[in-house]
Order: sequence, then C-alpha cells, then structure tokens
Amino acid sequence: MFNWTRKKKEKGKGNHQPQETLKQQGQEQKKSFQDLYEMLKQSKDFIIYQHSSRTSCVLSYYKTLSGSKFLNESVLPILKKHTLLSLEDIKERLPVENIYITQQLTEVKEKITRGYIVIQMQEGDEEALLIPATKNKSRNISIPEVEFSVVGPKEAFVESLDTNINLIRKRLPIPELTMREVNVGKLTKTRIAVVYIDGIANKENVNTVLQRLNDVQYDQIIDSSFITQMIADNSSSPFPQFLDTERPDRIVGTLVEGKVGVVVDGSPHALVCPTTIVEFFSSSDDYFLPWHLATVFRLIRLLAILFSVLSTPLYVAVLTYHHEMIPQELLATIISSRADIPFPPILEVIILELTIELLREAGARLPTKIGQTIGIVGGIVIGTAAVEAGMTSNVLLIIVALAALASFTTPVYQIGNTVRLVRFPFIIGAQMWGLIGVTMCMAFFIGHLMNLKSIGRPFFAPLYPLRFNDLKDAFIRLPFSRQKKRPMQTRPVHSARFDPKRVKGKRDIDE
Repeated sequence: MFNWTRKKKEKGKGNHQPQETLKQQGQEQKKSFQDLYEMLKQSKDFIIYQHSSRTSCVLSYYKTLSGSKFLNESVLPILKKHTLLSLEDIKERLPVENIYITQQLTEVKEKITRGYIVIQMQEGDEEALLIPATKNKSRNISIPEVEFSVVGPKEAFVESLDTNINLIRKRLPIPELTMREVNVGKLTKTRIAVVYIDGIANKENVNTVLQRLNDVQYDQIIDSSFITQMIADNSSSPFPQFLDTERPDRIVGTLVEGKVGVVVDGSPHALVCPTTIVEFFSSSDDYFLPWHLATVFRLIRLLAILFSVLSTPLYVAVLTYHHEMIPQELLATIISSRADIPFPPILEVIILELTIELLREAGARLPTKIGQTIGIVGGIVIGTAAVEAGMTSNVLLIIVALAALASFTTPVYQIGNTVRLVRFPFIIGAQMWGLIGVTMCMAFFIGHLMNLKSIGRPFFAPLYPLRFNDLKDAFIRLPFSRQKKRPMQTRPVHSARFDPKRVKGKRDIDE
C-alpha cells in the first residue's frame, strides 16, 4: 500500500506526488475530451444538454450529483438572457464562486464526478468551464451513539466533511484554525482534511500526518478506520494509535492541546493524533463534572479494566498452581462448586469466555431490540444451564460475568476490543506458568506499550517518559486552574494555557 519505509521517514516534512500518479496523469492527458464523454454517456444519469437560446453551448453533468435547482435558478437564466460568445464571458456573468476554465482532461474528469457542471462552447472542445454545483445529501446532526454523555453537548459528526468542519469551526472561531485537504484513494478520491491550530500544533506532527496520507497507495478509502490502519506507526499492534471520536467537542479539546485532527469525508468519526494510552480511558463526562468526581470515576474505570484483563487468568493460575493462596473460608466454597466439573480450569474458562464473545457478537450484529434481548436472555439461559449441567462452576460464572461487565466501562470502542483480545494471552500464560506467566505477559505488554509510538511520539506517556506536568490530567484530573500548561507529549509551540499571575490577581468586586 505504501511506497515508503516507516522507520526511515518518520518525520518527513516534504509532500510529494508518487511517480505512478504522475505517469497516470500523463496517460490520461493523451486522451481527448470526446473519449471521456463517450465513456460517461454509458451511465444513465449522465446528461449532455445542448443549450441553443441566445448563448449556444453544451452543458454536461451527472443529475444524481449536481443540483438541478442551482442549474435552473443560477445558470440557465443567464445563458437565456445574454448573448455570450466565449467561456470567459460566461464566467464573468455567472454569480458563482470558484468557477474556472481548464484544458486539463484529468481535472474535468475529477470535478464532473464530484458534482460540477461542465460547459463547452461546442461538444468536443478541448476547453471547459467548471461550475461547482454539488448536491449534498447527508443525514441530520444527531446525538452521539458510541460516546454518549449524560451532560455536555449532544452533537455528533455526520458523513459530510463540510458539515463536520463546520461543527469544529463553530467551536473554534479563530483564524488560526487551519485545514489542509488531500485526496486519498486511487478510485474513491476520498477527501481528507487535516485540521490543526497554527501557532500551537507542532509542525513536525502536521507534516508527518500529511506525508503519510500522501504516501498511501490504495484503491478505496471508505472510512476513517482505513486511515488508522494504513498510517499507524505499528499496524500489527492490537492497541489503537489514533484516538477515534464522534464528538466535535472532544476533537476541539484535543486541537487546543496542540494535537492534529484527521476528518474523512463519508465517515462520522474523526481521528486525533498523537495520542497516549491514558486518553482511551478518559470520557467526555470527566470534563463536565467536578474534578474530584471525575477523578474517582476515572480511577474506577481503570481498575475495572485491570479486573477485566486479570480476573480469569488469576483464577486459572491460582486453581492450577497456587492453591495455598486461597483462604480457608473460600476454599470450601470453590471445592464444592467444582466437585462435579469434569474439565480443568483452563478449559472451563475458555468455554465461558468464548460463550460471552458469541453473545457479544450476536447482540452487535442483530437489530437493536433483538440484540438486547439475545444478550440478556442468552446470558441467563446459557449461564444457568451450564452450571446445572456441571460444565462450569458458579464461582467462575460470576467472575466471567463481572469481567465482561467491567470491559464495557471503556469510553472508547477500539480500546474495548483490545481488552477483549488481550485477555486470552494472559489466560494461556496463567495455564502454562501460573502467576509467573501472568507477570511475564504483563511485562511483555508494558514493554510493547513503552516501545509504541503515535506519529513518532511516545504512546505510553506520561509514564514513559515520565512527565509530571502531564500527570495532572492522566489517571486523575486536577482542577482546570492547576492545568497551566498543555501536554508536553504533543510538543506544542506554545505550552502555556493561561497566565497564572492574572488568575491569582483577580478578585471579586465584593472582596
């Protein structure tokens, strides 16, 4: 997919166009306009209209892409009212922005498939006037479905790039908010916007993202998840290296910190980079609630993730190798619950874990109402039947159910999938070496996280490298008055959020 080596071009600043693309453009230019129109005529929705009123010209467009109302109200009345003898005359008369004349066949081919109207004085001319008349059809702005919050804004991104940029600019009405647009995908030509705040965002981060996007060689880009997999530093890692969000307020908060946003046309989710592992456990509610409540909820969330990953591996390790660690009061309960179980703990755990995963997948793929019913009824029926049939113990059933429930506390969907996957290597390690195997798996994943990067920035920050200033909004969230500087992980141009001296010197009028 790529024509570059990730390790050698980590922070490249130059944007270049692949030689293969330049060669294709040269071959396209050898074709004539007539060849292009012969190909376009095969589509039923392609219209070629010979206008023969005062101004004689040929209009070509896709009726499914171009707005007929715009054509009838803004273009045709001018052509009927005035006698215009050249494309320059038509351009001067039309009250439309961003229209231009071109002789480039590749440009005409690209624009006409994006909803532009093409005007030629005669059919087959090698010169054309391009008029933007794109018909934008998209769903209305709705509430977030994945990152729902009890308090705070209720707007979510939609599949229209222009609408999503509008939602961002509405919250950041500053001229420093910069948008750089590129087209990615050999066939889809998907519009991708790189958004950042000039003067805060580090230029190396911006240039790295732009270079990686320009170097992507693939025929289709359907969603932002394609970009995540293609430009990540380590595409083989189970941990996501881009923060995926559907909330405009969240991406605005990250842009203010000096991060870079990637918005893909056709996707209701935006990407944020560079990011850290702790950001995937931060919810939008953490910033809408008082700081002490937000800190408690964030810590509960982190403990729930640890419990979800380690509970069943510890069960396997203790029952297989470390019986002496079980208290005497609990040992009798476990022995009685496992008295009639014919399977070893590892097989018992795998059966229940796979059952939980099957219920998850069935609930996710079925319609909403049916999926909820399957999840609840299936869990109760299968769990009760498994215990009564002697295939699993009721103690393990409780542990697995609590572990599954704890995994749902992740506010970001991608890291929830990672938690589901990471649990199985821990279970295998516990079966092979007991607590030593669990420790070895933990050391392996921590080492992997320490080595992981997000567009060249440390992914395990602020723990490695240790940055005390960034810990103020990591595992805990201190008051906004204590967060005087932006996170150092992004290397912002200006790190200060506000002047602390002015805040301390401010007094109420009644004081």
